[in-house]
Amino acid sequence: MPEPSVTVPGPDATPDRGRPASRRGHEPDLTAFLLALDAVGRRSPDDAEFLYDPGTAQGAMRRRNLLRYLALMAAVRPEVMLLAEAPGHRGMSVSGIPFTSARELAARPGLITGRPEGDGFELPERPAAPWEASSGIVWRALASWRGPLPLLWGVYPNHPFVPGDRSTNRPPRTHEVRAGAPVALALAAAFRIRVIAAVGRKAQRAMAEAGVSAPALRHPAQGGAATFTTQLHELNERMLAGTVEAHG
Repeated sequence: MPEPSVTVPGPDATPDRGRPASRRGHEPDLTAFLLALDAVGRRSPDDAEFLYDPGTAQGAMRRRNLLRYLALMAAVRPEVMLLAEAPGHRGMSVSGIPFTSARELAARPGLITGRPEGDGFELPERPAAPWEASSGIVWRALASWRGPLPLLWGVYPNHPFVPGDRSTNRPPRTHEVRAGAPVALALAAAFRIRVIAAVGRKAQRAMAEAGVSAPALRHPAQGGAATFTTQLHELNERMLAGTVEAHG
């Protein structure tokens, strides 16, 4: 049975001041997203791991973290989605949350709520990796974001790895990215996302094939940190100025 719609716990709620009336009080219905996520997960090949399998201890923990993250973000009411390409073995594969490694899971204060005790995520007893460079870059860049934090997701939600070694990453194949696009779009629809920004060209192409216009940001890996941070700041300024067209 699919999980119920996200219900935001009262203490995590954020004020509605300054938000468009059409977005106030909206609680995302995640049913379509979770069904699409599980469908892609069940079709994962031997060299890609379904991260949210509730039948495994790690998969169940990642799923709880993901639902916790989405509940917190429902209170934030994001307008922008940052859409990456696929989970990495040091970040999302550990936490269940895009661009989030064990270091960000345990951050004090919490990166989303700002609470001294953290954001309430579960931390693996022995994480496969303690940190991920891209995760740190993204969250440092988001620290200066003005307005509701963007929602983070990866267009291919399974972790693609070099055959035989899950402690590696491989680029997602074209058909994998294409298969993951409906999952991302279901999540964007649930949150009423106005703008999808693609972090990397593969995510941008997947959105283009789906008929969605998504501005591209440089991926922060492999020397892209400075460009990504600058482009994210520019996107934030354009959002504040109201000059970014909503995705179609």
